[in-house]
Amino acid sequence: MWLLSWYPLHSHYRLTEFLDHGTVPRYAILSHTWLKAGEDEPTFKDLQEGLGQEKPGYKKIEFCGEQARRDELEYFWVDTCCINKENRSELSYAIRSMFRWYRNSDRCYVYMSDVSDSEHSIIPTSWASEFDRSRWFTRGWTLQELLAPRIVEFYSSECVLLGSKILLAEHISEITRISRSALNGHTLSRFSREERFGWSSSRETSRPEDKAYSLLGIFGVDMPVVYDEGAGGAFRRLEEAIERQNRCIRDIRLSDPRDDKKRIEENKGGLLKDAYCWILQTIEFQQWRSAEHSSILWIKGDPGKGKTMLLCGIIDELEECSGKMPVLSYFFCQATDRRADNAAAVFRGLIFMFVHQWPSLVSHFQAEYDTAGKSLFEDVNAWVALSRILRSILQDPMVDGAHVIVDALDECATDQQKLLDFIVVGLPPGSHIKWIVSSRNWLNIERAIGSAKQAIKLSLELNEKSVSAAVTIYIHLKVTELAQRNDYNTAEQEAVQRNLEHSAQDTFLWVALVCQELLDVPGWEASSLSQEYPAGLEPLYSRMIEQISRSRRSKLCKEVLAVASVAQRPLALEEMSSLVTGGPPSSAFSAWTDIMKECGSFLTLRESVIYFVHQSAKDFLVSKASHHIYPYGVEHVHHSVCTQAIDLLMKNLRRDIYSLKDPGSSIDEVTPPRSFDPLAALRYCCVHWIEHLQEVRAVSNSNLFHSNGLVDKFLRECYLYWLEASSLCGSMSDAQSSMLKLESLLQEKGSVELLSLARDARRFVMYHKVAIERFPLQTYMSALLFSPRQSLIRKIYDYEAPNFVTVMPLIGDEWGACLQTLEGHSDSVESVAFSHDSNRLASASLDRTVKIWNASSGACLQTLEGHNDSVLLLAFSYDSNRLASASCDRTIRIWDANDGACLQTLEGHSGPVESVAFSHDSDRLASASYDGTVKIWDANRGACLQTLKNHGNPVTSGIFRQPQSLQSQSMGLSLDRKWLTKQSNNLLWLPSEYRPFDSAMVAMKAGIGTLSGKVWICRYNDLG
Repeated sequence: MWLLSWYPLHSHYRLTEFLDHGTVPRYAILSHTWLKAGEDEPTFKDLQEGLGQEKPGYKKIEFCGEQARRDELEYFWVDTCCINKENRSELSYAIRSMFRWYRNSDRCYVYMSDVSDSEHSIIPTSWASEFDRSRWFTRGWTLQELLAPRIVEFYSSECVLLGSKILLAEHISEITRISRSALNGHTLSRFSREERFGWSSSRETSRPEDKAYSLLGIFGVDMPVVYDEGAGGAFRRLEEAIERQNRCIRDIRLSDPRDDKKRIEENKGGLLKDAYCWILQTIEFQQWRSAEHSSILWIKGDPGKGKTMLLCGIIDELEECSGKMPVLSYFFCQATDRRADNAAAVFRGLIFMFVHQWPSLVSHFQAEYDTAGKSLFEDVNAWVALSRILRSILQDPMVDGAHVIVDALDECATDQQKLLDFIVVGLPPGSHIKWIVSSRNWLNIERAIGSAKQAIKLSLELNEKSVSAAVTIYIHLKVTELAQRNDYNTAEQEAVQRNLEHSAQDTFLWVALVCQELLDVPGWEASSLSQEYPAGLEPLYSRMIEQISRSRRSKLCKEVLAVASVAQRPLALEEMSSLVTGGPPSSAFSAWTDIMKECGSFLTLRESVIYFVHQSAKDFLVSKASHHIYPYGVEHVHHSVCTQAIDLLMKNLRRDIYSLKDPGSSIDEVTPPRSFDPLAALRYCCVHWIEHLQEVRAVSNSNLFHSNGLVDKFLRECYLYWLEASSLCGSMSDAQSSMLKLESLLQEKGSVELLSLARDARRFVMYHKVAIERFPLQTYMSALLFSPRQSLIRKIYDYEAPNFVTVMPLIGDEWGACLQTLEGHSDSVESVAFSHDSNRLASASLDRTVKIWNASSGACLQTLEGHNDSVLLLAFSYDSNRLASASCDRTIRIWDANDGACLQTLEGHSGPVESVAFSHDSDRLASASYDGTVKIWDANRGACLQTLKNHGNPVTSGIFRQPQSLQSQSMGLSLDRKWLTKQSNNLLWLPSEYRPFDSAMVAMKAGIGTLSGKVWICRYNDLG
């Protein structure tokens, strides 16, 4: 980014380049309309050479510089002269960064050359009509210049201040039809796509493509600038970029923390401001809030002290009182829910909050997502990817000064230490990110946060008076509700209030549990019963479990508590009823409501899902009451859940369980049956049977790990149906993980035969995961047909394979060395190259893109877009920092291999460039072209140093003709060559190495040649 500043030594403005976001100083920015004669505006070259003062547009530079100095800003930016438009890559980068540059400015000055206020009138009526008709409101680029900056000030042609965006918001809203909330700084993602497109519908741009490019920041998307594509092409790509971004945001979302906050507040009876406002006045909170740099506020206290509700109140306060639109992200850890009890879930929630507010932040991981899809956030390397993404987002200037809040660190059961390390040491020096975390008084958390230089501790036990007063307010509210519900008289209400205050011990949870017990107790009884509840949580829990032991349904209640305590996530009623023997059916809602009551308030039922009332309740049952709920040990409970889950899957799963019929049905088109969902009671079993199997260690008389045992029968009788169900449940990544876990488990304690079967099942799901995940019924089509002949799964389920297609030559006997195929390009890959440090692999494709991959993990690190035609060859520099790409568009591009930025575009060849190579010192680059020339380039400056001519015929290896379309009668190929089709409907998914580059059809046979070197024949026996 180039910025201007006054250079008093030579009495002119000079340009300074800032290469790193972290080094950009505070600056002002100018918004204006260009003079119709473009040459009247000073250029980048003029300012570099100290020229341009005679041009009419120089007046605007002087105005902006003088106003910036009055506002104590040394630097400022003006689009006419702060972009080197002769450098195409720099121009493209500037256009794509424009919204962010305006957003990050301290102030934006709008110079309105067609609005006069020569009398310096403070009465708008003197200039309002000219203001309404100003050309500035009709231009495409000024839309983002109006909306992006926090502070926008309007100036007349005499440089007189007319007013600010906030003061003139109502007037501007009438002119532009943009809502005042958008003008006042609400994040633009809150407004519909149609509304945002409508804002620009009547605006004009000098170049047709700019009408689309000027909306990049409005939608928070990024795409290459291609000025010969026309407005239609630009808008088409814009729509595609928006949809790609929306898919990415949908898939990063595990749950919406805003919904979690609302649910928590409702379940706890509502957020009472009088019960949390005290914390805002504490020295610790004020110290944290006023800290200049990054700091951590740790709110700690015993269970039930109201930490979560305090954080809910703080979130409301930060949202309400922030002077600018807050960048706020938060997450509530919940140990009772496996979807919220791990560090990866925390990071997904925080990232979702950020990108939902500022969609442009998706750029930090869009390329990786385009390649890996949802598995980027869910596979075994999810923690690595998510921590890298969140760290990158937190370093973005867009979120500078953000507040990040994580509740209940102690309830993060998986990777808790990694989460703590990230919070404490994961940010660079000088960061302005501020954290608030809460937890119980745990020593490991004390040690981790205590090591942070900017950590501030706020102990609820040391603020006993404030907490006690808040609990008293809460008791008054709850007792008032009980009195109204059960018609207490005044004496009864006062007695209950007095008894609860006496025994609550400043614990919100104790009050909530006791009031739940008194919910339907009449006043005369409640006044005496409220005296009997013991003070403190543990004594209260002990009383509750003893009451359960004496109840008529003691055995059922204890089984429900046992299953709930070992479950990997909260269970839906259908799931609990299927796993518990002897209970009522899930349809008997009132019966289950009674059972929840008889479970002594340990559990609560919300929207047909069973939750523990609090993590401390679960902890008590597991540690202090295990002899009640696990009379034979916890392993027996896991064994029971595991066997029951597998048995349910084997009895209920079948082929095409949703009656899709069409083998090409996409998962995006699937909806569960309206009347009855056969998977509703099986979803938990589908995903989590393996975790319970892992916990079975020494249960006597168990044949789970033997040949002909339950697991063996499951793989032989139900495996394919389970894969289909996993696809329908959106849990194919879990299915793949389950097979890895099973193979590992059987290596310790399984028969040789069962281990071989599990290993084959694991290879089967790894190889065919992409097809099954997207198209559930391809489990029985592509997956069986393209598996090795000796695959145990293929042989066992041969009866499910399609009988109307034969592949010749037959698929090999054994699985090959390829475990998985990385996909991302939409056309043939023409070139691959390793970096010289062997850490990265680059691929070039006919789809006009270059991708850079992590050579170890296979993750896509960058997708480089900019070429206008196929990319033919790649070469890394010997220092591995740059990558050169040669293209049919007659250009060579040099890219930064680390961040994907285009550094140079080399033009000069008159034909496609088919070869490129760096010199050993990385300073020169050679290119060979079909025009018969070789050019030597300065790799740093992009200048052509030498052209070698009179070469012979151009080299033609590497140029291939387009594949012929396979189309005969009712069978054919899809346009993307991924499917064999029947009457234009997708029938058989083709693995990547079987996809055609060329094809031929004769009678009922198709001959297919692939770029991987395979040639195969598909014979249609009966198309029906």
